Amino acid sequence: MVSGHRDVERTLRAKIAEAPGARWVWVHAASLGEFEQGRPLIERLRRERPDLKVLLTFFSPSGFEVRRNYPGADAVCYLPFDTPANARILVDIVKPVAAVFVKYEFWRNYLSALRRAGVPTYLISAIFRPSQIFFKPWGTIFRKMLRCYTRLYVQDERSRSLLASIGVTNVTVAGDTRFDRVTDIQRTVIDMPVIDALAQSTRHLLIAGSSWEPDEDIIIPWLKAHPEVKSVFAPHEFNPERLLKLRRKLGEDSCRLLSELEANPLIDPAGLSAIIVDSFGKLASIYRKGTLAYVGGGFGVGIHNLNEAAVYDLPVIFGPNHAKFKEASDLIACGGGFSVSSEADFDRTATRLISDPDALRSASRAAGDYIRRSVGATDIIYNDIFKNSPTL
Repeated sequence: MVSGHRDVERTLRAKIAEAPGARWVWVHAASLGEFEQGRPLIERLRRERPDLKVLLTFFSPSGFEVRRNYPGADAVCYLPFDTPANARILVDIVKPVAAVFVKYEFWRNYLSALRRAGVPTYLISAIFRPSQIFFKPWGTIFRKMLRCYTRLYVQDERSRSLLASIGVTNVTVAGDTRFDRVTDIQRTVIDMPVIDALAQSTRHLLIAGSSWEPDEDIIIPWLKAHPEVKSVFAPHEFNPERLLKLRRKLGEDSCRLLSELEANPLIDPAGLSAIIVDSFGKLASIYRKGTLAYVGGGFGVGIHNLNEAAVYDLPVIFGPNHAKFKEASDLIACGGGFSVSSEADFDRTATRLISDPDALRSASRAAGDYIRRSVGATDIIYNDIFKNSPTL
């Protein structure tokens, strides 16, 4: 990241020089997850406003390194550390006509520089909770940052009410753009014959997405007790040591890496009990072949993307650390999601779903209906900022 920061000014000056007189929209995402929330807006902008250039910045290497060549943006770079000098340089070079920050991005110096330059600045897909510093007596400085935004587009009414309680009223309840993103992915799935062959060889296929070891430790014993269920694991990290350990847990004789199978057509996926996905960008399409899904991270800092699975009418199981994720609570409430806190919890939940066709059908329908009810945030945000704006 530090090395990447050294190239930012040079990269930006070169990109600006390539398109003299162009008008730039700056979109910032902390990491890969936030990028996926911003992506529907970026791609809508590319389709409908080709007269505008897009600068995409990341804070985290996990976002920048994966999306540094993203074709939807005209320039991609790191966001240098939030200092007055860095903020002034970036805003002076790019001279954005609008700036869009995704979900949790509160950078005091950048926001101040944009405000001084008169740049309309927006926060999208934001969600607020009473525990955040904005709502504490000692949060004055942070409350001032919120007033730098031209408008805040929040996910729910609770966020709007919390902001109103501290005098921030330039707020629109638009929803979460991730619902639009997973719906876009659903329309453009990647064809994977290897996964198709595995799915056709079993009645029930469990997709474990973005899994960590604590997640796998509650799933794998259940799989061994239910050999009639096959599985696909897409671990959150896949360095060689991690992949080898997971493969041994699943059983080396009946498990293969997806890359192995794609490279060797002589191996029949139908004869396996599990496949491990060892590359980025395929999980969202793999979910479409599942019977049920487990989304990892809930035994750590928080769950990963539930919507990627639910959009395919899959019941979604996840760990207990989901309080910060509105979609988890919503899925539980509608019957399409299930939180588990132990191996025994997972056993009860997964066993009921595969053994009771009515329960599986009901949970599947509830998950898919939840996604379908929740799309449309991108339309609200795009129309407000770009379509109906007299200056853009």
